Amino acid sequence: MTDANIIVPVEHVERTILMIRGQKVMIDADLAKLYGVATKRLNEQIRRNRDRFPNDFMFRLTAREKSEVVANCDHLSQLKFSTVLPYAFTEHGAIMAASVLNTRRAIDASIFVVRAFVKLREMLATHKELAQKLVDLERRFEDHDESIGAIFEAIQQLMAPPEKPRKRIGFEVKEPKGRYGKRTGKKRK
Repeated sequence: MTDANIIVPVEHVERTILMIRGQKVMIDADLAKLYGVATKRLNEQIRRNRDRFPNDFMFRLTAREKSEVVANCDHLSQLKFSTVLPYAFTEHGAIMAASVLNTRRAIDASIFVVRAFVKLREMLATHKELAQKLVDLERRFEDHDESIGAIFEAIQQLMAPPEKPRKRIGFEVKEPKGRYGKRTGKKRK
């Protein structure tokens, strides 16, 4: 099996997609590795075809962004020693890079790149929809909390056994009876 025929799993490509400046991008070193060329060769082709890469296809990282990427991505630790700021390619830029490289592996790998970006887009859309549904449910049931609490309390009261009348402890004082067994109506002092 030649180097050009190596199949790269979509999951591997997904791990190389980063969120920078609010965009999903791939760093030039990852893209070059995926396309089977040296980063230097990739960037060389980009410079030769600069008019094919507008700002929404590709941009150069700032020094701060580069240090953040190096700190957060172990597989990009070699960038720490590079004096050149890396390029970040959006989905369209990654596909365009494959077309300017024009190697068989770059063309094949660009399909995996597109699929990885599409899969991430679908996952983000699903998460957004789910998050929105949760927010809607929270809003809908926020007012019902008190009502539901009152219902549960009423149900608990209905389920509780009725209280039995207590037997009184002690004795009862009755009015004194008169001579003929009738009550006199006089109260005792």
